[in-house]
Amino acid sequence: MATLLEQLSTMTVVVADTGDLDAIRKFTPRDATTNPSLILAAAQIPAYQSLIDEALHSSRQLLGNSAAVEEVVHEALDEICVIFGKEILKIVPGRVSTEVDARLSFNTEATIAKAHKLIGLYNDAGITNDRVLIKIASTWEGIKAAEVLEKDGIHCNLTLLFGFSQAVACAEAGVTLISPFVGRILDWYKASTGRDSYTGPEDPGVISVTKIFNYFKTYDYKTEIMGASFRNLDEIIELAGCDLLTISPKLLDQLGSTEAPLMRKLDAVNPVAAESQVHVDKESFESMMRADRMAFEKLDEGIRGFSKAIETLEAQLAHRLAVLEGGAAFCHVVQEIFMLNDLDGDGCITREEWLGSDAVFDALDHDHDGRLLQEDVRSGLGAALALTTA
Repeated sequence: MATLLEQLSTMTVVVADTGDLDAIRKFTPRDATTNPSLILAAAQIPAYQSLIDEALHSSRQLLGNSAAVEEVVHEALDEICVIFGKEILKIVPGRVSTEVDARLSFNTEATIAKAHKLIGLYNDAGITNDRVLIKIASTWEGIKAAEVLEKDGIHCNLTLLFGFSQAVACAEAGVTLISPFVGRILDWYKASTGRDSYTGPEDPGVISVTKIFNYFKTYDYKTEIMGASFRNLDEIIELAGCDLLTISPKLLDQLGSTEAPLMRKLDAVNPVAAESQVHVDKESFESMMRADRMAFEKLDEGIRGFSKAIETLEAQLAHRLAVLEGGAAFCHVVQEIFMLNDLDGDGCITREEWLGSDAVFDALDHDHDGRLLQEDVRSGLGAALALTTA
């Protein structure tokens, strides 16, 4: 019998949710997605240190010897995202998603400018716009930025999408693709209700993506739907047939090693009849978001998490630049991660406290106990941090 992954690949485009090039080679997905947390995790892998150094050298050369460390690091951050993207595109036949700085999520003009810069770096490397998706948070300002970018020929992936109003606004803006989250919605409901588990069909994240899928197909919106942020195989199984699903290496491995029948649950040709069509403007969007406490809170949490991942990566880049240029190194990266994520101050980080992506948490949680101690983070960050803690 074919594996779940083989069967899923016949009805859904499988996307690798990782910045780990070896994992992408292993699973041969069509597309791949990255975000600040995934880039942060990949940057700790010793084999990729040369890519980090390349970006730092290039940024220093571009800005000159007199440029401040902060300027070089900010420039290098864009370079690193594109360098990893270029390496990914050597492996996948389709597209890579590269994310705009989450700290720009409520600034339309700055998001547009950053997107043009990122796509320009890809174009300078000979990569055409059709192979890149610019990831933007699904705030009203981000959606409006994407609407402009799409008209400029820059394709967008709207991420951190938790609510129906966000999805409708994206479709009406004509964005190429949305990434509605599944597992993070489940996390919220488990925490708010005290319920330990949900079966696949009643999983709130599954229900959310299913509703969006049927609505888009009923009213013939062209925006692609890519389910994201999965906690278990049941969520993936219940969304078989979705346009795309972006899946972590851990779950891809489970799908690839499990032989069982897989039924199509979502059908673009024959969608389940959706509710009446609605239209959103800024006022109704904000009203609907305020009324949806889960979506409002998870969007805010996601932006904060990605922003903190960027800040942590910037701190590591500043350290690495100091090492490369012969300056004094600092050794506080682990402490910074704990300060940002250990919300109750008990000396460990649980999955619920972790503000970054699940893929990064899984990579650091070597003993799979659902808790990160300082030793877990220190060992997980690899050779780059070993230099600072020696």
